[in-house]
Amino acid sequence: MPNAELLQVSSSAAAAGPPTPSSLDKKAKNLANTTLSPGPGQGSDLPASSAAREGNRSFEQAQSKEDVAQLKCRLQKLRALTRKAKLPVAASPETCAALRSRLEQARALEAKIRQRRVEEKASEPEPSREPPAAARDKAPAYQRFHTLAQDVPPGLTLPYKYKVLAEMFRSMDTIVGMLFNRAETITFAKVKQGVQDIMRKQFEQRHVGQIKAVYPASYTLRQDNNIPTFGAGMKRSGYQLTIEPVLGEEEKVDGRPHLSASRLLERRKVFSRNLVNLVKQHHKTFLASLSPPLAVPDDQLTRWHPRFNVDEVPDVVPAELPQPPAVDKLTTAQEVLTKARSMMSPKMEKALANLALRTAETGATEQEAPKAAAPLAGTPSALRGVSQSLLERVRAKEAQKLQALMTRAPEREQRLAMLVRLPEMARLLRTVFVAEKKQALTVEVACAHMAGSYRTTLAPGEMEKHLRLFSEVLPDWVSLHPIRQDTYVKLDKSKDLNVIVERLSKLIQEEERL
Repeated sequence: MPNAELLQVSSSAAAAGPPTPSSLDKKAKNLANTTLSPGPGQGSDLPASSAAREGNRSFEQAQSKEDVAQLKCRLQKLRALTRKAKLPVAASPETCAALRSRLEQARALEAKIRQRRVEEKASEPEPSREPPAAARDKAPAYQRFHTLAQDVPPGLTLPYKYKVLAEMFRSMDTIVGMLFNRAETITFAKVKQGVQDIMRKQFEQRHVGQIKAVYPASYTLRQDNNIPTFGAGMKRSGYQLTIEPVLGEEEKVDGRPHLSASRLLERRKVFSRNLVNLVKQHHKTFLASLSPPLAVPDDQLTRWHPRFNVDEVPDVVPAELPQPPAVDKLTTAQEVLTKARSMMSPKMEKALANLALRTAETGATEQEAPKAAAPLAGTPSALRGVSQSLLERVRAKEAQKLQALMTRAPEREQRLAMLVRLPEMARLLRTVFVAEKKQALTVEVACAHMAGSYRTTLAPGEMEKHLRLFSEVLPDWVSLHPIRQDTYVKLDKSKDLNVIVERLSKLIQEEERL
């Protein structure tokens, strides 16, 4: 009987629909009660238990029907939301019209931009493959920065183009001297070929004019004709530029002038001295353009101003060379020009002459003026608010230092460089004496220890010079004592090292002012 009831309960539950968790719990409780309840033979109350089961069954059926209805309602809501999401949003007519107008405006602007780009490309000239004139005329870097690349002590160095001109003069003087001593007629064609073979550079009449401008008393230049050329390059009857060195009456061998090797060296020195004097003139103009201006005598000048760019000194203006005489010939351009000039009115001829004179004066002024650094137009923004008197004092002090630097002799420069090293060497020297625990050391031992500890490499002879300078400027701290064949260094370790360094710093400042 209990099994049959279980089958009926399960069949009714299956017909009602899928059970929920709450209904399953209730069914499990009912099944347990039915199984554990006593049978009819045991005195159980059957009408009461059957009534309870019927009530539970009806309650479970009602609960399952409510759950199914809720699930169906939720499913319908989800389907409705899905359909709404798939449908497009209907826009108002005003919004559509505004969007269309904006789209048309954007397309019109894009068309205008494209048309403007096409017009700009059409109006732009085609880029020329040749570099601009400024780039063509600009000298290469090894010429513009020739002075900076020289591994020589600072001094009155010459620009690269002046050094090349000095080398051309040396080569030209060698060729001229050789031809002159052989009593040959010296023509420009012969000299040009010889100089180009020596220097591997182009040599033109312009360079001869520059040499003549630097050293006017070097050669006598003439235009001669009927000179044998032994070649087909020039006619015998044509005029040629001839060169003859200028020599004194005492420079003769066997009654004839002779250009000796000593005279060649002397002429070379004179030419180099004239080049330096030419650069000094440009340097003096540069110093006058500074703020405040500087004035350094030429005989006291030992180096150029730090801001003076030596390699930007203008070229030497070539001197005028003798030209072949003009020969009157018919049906030539010269004749046509002469006739045209004769047809001009005196007023027009005078106006043209004045214009040519002004043009020549302007060109000469521009060539002679050096490219001096332009002084500052105004006070920099970083110095605004600083009193003008203080700025003038600072600039005057800086100008004084630069003037002292330009007039300092090489010996003073070397002594100043040694003094700058002394403060650091003073610490090393005291450390050596403290480590050795001796009152005196030989010069060789002290120099070896200091050379091994100094930050740069110095020869033992250089270190000994510094020790002797110590004994010269600080005799109460370092003293040298020659005993037999050795020289001993004695140091007063009781003195304060900071006081010694301060004294050395004051000496350096005094030396810089000189």
